[in-house]
Amino acid sequence: MITAASQPAITVALAKGALLKDSVRRFAEAGLDFSALLDPDNRLLMVPSACGSARALLVRNADVPVYVAYGQAQLGVVGYDVLREHRLPVAQLLDLGFGGCRMAVAVQASSGYRRSLDLPAHCRVASKFTRCAQDYFEALDLPVELIHLTGSVELGPLTGISEAIVDLVATGRTLRDNGLIAIEDLFHSTARLIGHPLALRIDSGRLQAIVERLGAVGAIAAAPVGRPS
Repeated sequence: MITAASQPAITVALAKGALLKDSVRRFAEAGLDFSALLDPDNRLLMVPSACGSARALLVRNADVPVYVAYGQAQLGVVGYDVLREHRLPVAQLLDLGFGGCRMAVAVQASSGYRRSLDLPAHCRVASKFTRCAQDYFEALDLPVELIHLTGSVELGPLTGISEAIVDLVATGRTLRDNGLIAIEDLFHSTARLIGHPLALRIDSGRLQAIVERLGAVGAIAAAPVGRPS
């Protein structure tokens, strides 16, 4: 068990939604109890650990690397998709292995497109992840017009605003229910433990102890992605 000390509490940014339950469980296994975040009656956005040596910030998935990059949190848990899209200067420490999904190109099943290179040049592609999509299509040397949507991108092909979408796919049920199919994957995404680079450099050992405990309970080392160009 990690115990409180005279040093300031370590701040951990945790994402609301699909990653929260597994994030809280993994930190509990590493000695930090943030289970209060799972209480359906909880309305607090900043919750201390039971031992008092750390606190958790409850934020949106896309905001986790922002809090870490600006030093308001020393550690955070976020999807790899967010790291690839937002490209903030954080240290990627561990692949935590949960929250698995894939970033994929999807089209209407009736379209006849079965691979990305079947798409016509300069077609429209809708996505929340326009940077990831841009990198992907540039690597294919296929010019497309990207449309940034923040809601249900599956509506893109259904309404005709786009020929294809780039989005996260877990089970694929939403695609199937809306007559869409995934034709190619960009990359696989899982939850990642990230850290503030300066905080890690001046760490007295407390952060490293947490990272080691998290690694010991099933996480795998993540290859650094750095800051993509």
